[in-house]
Amino acid sequence: MSDVCRATSALLLPLTAAVLISLAGGNTNAAEMSITARLEQAAREQLARQAETAGLSEPQFTVSVATPRAAPPCAKALNIEAVDTRTPARMRFAVLCPQDAGSNNGGWKYEYVLRGSVSALVAVTAVPVAAGQALTVQDVTLERRDVTTIADAIGSAEAATGQAARRSLRAGEVLRQAQLSAPLLVKRGEAVIMLARFEALEISTAGEALDAGAINALVRVRNLANGRVVRMRVIAPGTVEPADIPRSAQP
Repeated sequence: MSDVCRATSALLLPLTAAVLISLAGGNTNAAEMSITARLEQAAREQLARQAETAGLSEPQFTVSVATPRAAPPCAKALNIEAVDTRTPARMRFAVLCPQDAGSNNGGWKYEYVLRGSVSALVAVTAVPVAAGQALTVQDVTLERRDVTTIADAIGSAEAATGQAARRSLRAGEVLRQAQLSAPLLVKRGEAVIMLARFEALEISTAGEALDAGAINALVRVRNLANGRVVRMRVIAPGTVEPADIPRSAQP
């Protein structure tokens, strides 16, 4: 071998080694990115299921791995499992490498923390609302808001309309299920119509409500004709029906 060839080989060997190291490092980074991408996809899918269950409109998500870490090689396909997803701002997922059957090698489990945020079109008060006030279509509007920490946001104006505010609400406040209740259709001490219907037969008489109740609530009512106290079901403002008549028997 000539002196020129020996010199050329001496120069190429370190270069070749450096390239191989670089390629190996690049493969490791690609694997780490693949795990990160899969974790983020799993978190998005979980958040989408939760948003659908909550009835949120047009939800949008951002997700990032808060605790990135390199994972050792795995001879089998990795599995990703949700560990704790109750709080979108701090979710825990596990990456599992299945252990080879009959072998003590290859199995491992790493946990990762992911941070997510959720925004959606939700019902918001358009004007101030007093405690006990029933919401109308003019009182509610839809706006995109961050609902990451609001588990019971209402996803449509229709779902909020007709409900009564449990407390006073400011304009621009995100409406939550816990803030609202079905409006009272019957108030204690007020006169009510006791209505019984079965097929074509309808009988009504006057009564006095001894309890307050919203739609479908069971209340005690005194029949003013004979003084008897009976349990009735609220079916409309100021109107009740016998609680022991199946709803299917009503027209």
